[in-house]
Amino acid sequence: MTVRTNPEPLTENEVDLFWEEHQPPTDLIFDDGEPLESNRHRIGINVLIRSLNQIYAERNDFFAGGNMFIYFSREKVFNRDFRGPDFFVVLDTDGSYPRQAWVTWDEQGRYPDVIVELMSGSTATVDLTTKKDLYERTFKTSQYVVYDPFNPNSLQGWQLANNQRYQELTPNNQGWLWCETLGLWLGVWEGIVDRESAPWLRFYDAEGQLVKLPEESAIQRAEQLAAKLRELGIDPNDL
Repeated sequence: MTVRTNPEPLTENEVDLFWEEHQPPTDLIFDDGEPLESNRHRIGINVLIRSLNQIYAERNDFFAGGNMFIYFSREKVFNRDFRGPDFFVVLDTDGSYPRQAWVTWDEQGRYPDVIVELMSGSTATVDLTTKKDLYERTFKTSQYVVYDPFNPNSLQGWQLANNQRYQELTPNNQGWLWCETLGLWLGVWEGIVDRESAPWLRFYDAEGQLVKLPEESAIQRAEQLAAKLRELGIDPNDL
């Protein structure tokens, strides 16, 4: 499969070809009917996806997904043996088209490079044991992070070491974890997103600046423009 690094839009013929090549098998399940643990979990997943898409806006060689199934064995499909990480990223892949699920045998055997699970009281044990073992031993996912959006002190992470086993990540003085694979920090940010105030798990760049959501960037640009107009003696409220 050719990875499109050029962000130019696909032609109509290219779109048809992509859909023809990447139609998922019809016998796979894309929705298990189970609701997310809370609205905060839903927002938290979207925050990670949207902010990563924002900072990687000029790239088309990655896929970021959330709350969608990863199929890793044709044989185990019939036993419903598949996983749906809350958030995951696959690098060096064609990100120019959407997927209903990540089907490894249709993706050149690629697994996620980074996985984040947003824990809850009912999922924490599985996230820290069964899933952690799967992501380490089968997926060989480079970095795995867990966080409970109702507990700002719950952030933990692991990185795959040379012995192909997870080694716990050491947080910095701010409690953030360095995600070497993405070149970004993961840390807790207190604030309001989608009208809910919470300790959100957010990305920070290598210099420690918060990776903003699109709407946050728009507000920042508007504030900068207003400040510039005031410097010129123009009241932006009069425009």
